[in-house]
Amino acid sequence: MKSTLFALFLLICSTGLASAQESANDVIITVDSTNLRFNPSEVTLEEGQAVRFVWGGQALPHNAVEDSGLFDSGEPARDVDYRFEFEVGMAGSYQFVCEPHESVGMVGLITVEPAPAPISEIEEEEEIPEKTPSVSFAASITLLAFVAVLHRPNED
Repeated sequence: MKSTLFALFLLICSTGLASAQESANDVIITVDSTNLRFNPSEVTLEEGQAVRFVWGGQALPHNAVEDSGLFDSGEPARDVDYRFEFEVGMAGSYQFVCEPHESVGMVGLITVEPAPAPISEIEEEEEIPEKTPSVSFAASITLLAFVAVLHRPNED
């Protein structure tokens, strides 16, 4: 029973750790209620990163909707915590708006840059010596036994 509880504890802890690491690279966008603007209104991130729209306790409801519908935080709300991840292959520029306040300039721009190429170890060209024929250990023993039989003294 104790081992089951311990395993469950480890699973819960590792899940929480993965979520924390996942959100550590997120780009956060909030709302500047005074000026009806996203803060910041323009961000740059890399493929594989996510953007999080987070605000709470706002006097007016807001949302974040990408122009072509790629992401949508839902109906305008006073409390929002919405996350969208830009996967590899999604490099480009994405304009988004707060639907109720688009007419007063509550718009933003996300620029997604291509993910960096994976770092591959550069293999140094090593001079490979020519392979010389070799004989395995078992073959060597067999060959020695054969030679021993052939060269044994003749009994006449």
